[in-house]
Amino acid sequence: MSRDEQLKARWTLVVKKLSDQFADGDQLDLDAIIYLIGVQELGQLERSFKKDHKLDLMHIAICKLLMPYGYYDFDYVDQDGWPHYTAKEELPHLKAGEQSVLMKEAIVNYFLETNYID
Repeated sequence: MSRDEQLKARWTLVVKKLSDQFADGDQLDLDAIIYLIGVQELGQLERSFKKDHKLDLMHIAICKLLMPYGYYDFDYVDQDGWPHYTAKEELPHLKAGEQSVLMKEAIVNYFLETNYID
């Protein structure tokens, strides 16, 4: 199986599992999955979040997801439990499709490392 086929199969598995677990089978999109990762990384699963916090959660997720690619470093956790990251390298200018592939690959790798998928 080629790398692209493997990524596609793993992405489909991630979407299916998360959609079944969190959306009663309605298919989650990329942004919703990034949001869920942000909530997971914050570790405050019982909270409900306002709109501005939802954007912050997505930022946490993106930093966490792109850390292995060398774009961010973990810095510290503040007194409210929110992780903070430092940008190491500016993200390259990517076309929308290339951004999507990068994020899907990073998400698949995240869920492989957390043993959510095989």
